[in-house]
Amino acid sequence: MPQVFHRSTNTVARVSIFGAAVFLGGALFLALALTRSSWATRRDIAIEQTPPFSHDHHVGQIGIDCRYCHTSVEKSSSAGIPPTATCMNCHALIWNDSPMLEPVRQSFASGQPLRWQRVHDLADFVYFDHSVHVNRGVACVTCHGRVDQMPLMRKENTLQMEWCIRCHRHPEKNVRPMSAVFDMEWQPPHDDPGMGERLVQERGIQSLTNCSTCHR
Repeated sequence: MPQVFHRSTNTVARVSIFGAAVFLGGALFLALALTRSSWATRRDIAIEQTPPFSHDHHVGQIGIDCRYCHTSVEKSSSAGIPPTATCMNCHALIWNDSPMLEPVRQSFASGQPLRWQRVHDLADFVYFDHSVHVNRGVACVTCHGRVDQMPLMRKENTLQMEWCIRCHRHPEKNVRPMSAVFDMEWQPPHDDPGMGERLVQERGIQSLTNCSTCHR
């Protein structure tokens, strides 16, 4: 019986299979890289605000505590966006004629809140409670980065599930004394390497990785 296919067909078939495997692997790699990129996560992209608000100036230079503006962060699931009246507590006297702050003055006079652009925006299917984390000793800087060095607010971390799970699996790496939760410059003491494990035990922190922890 004559040969139906040329011998080179075997080579073509092997190259095609190998090429398809490489193509699919490369496509999967690119897809994973894309989902972790700044384009997809908006990480390290400064968000413009009207008026522009500098955490670097207010927190880093002046030394305003996070809780002065984010009043509900210790008792609510939301950190809270400060009302215009909070801004005017200072700016009724300081820079009270600055053109940059005209939107603040208009908001205060009209009673219409300023429209801030969200920087950290979790999906609707994700449950997150600020008070639970703060009251267990997780610092602001752990999730939000050094906001005291940000002229314009940006997302320091991806906030993707794998990032959250990494902390939930090893909470001892991210807890600190309660007095240091709002301290941007605090560093773990070198002479107490077991501090994290001890704080986890003292506070009864569990390594919660069940789906229902965040997806309720």
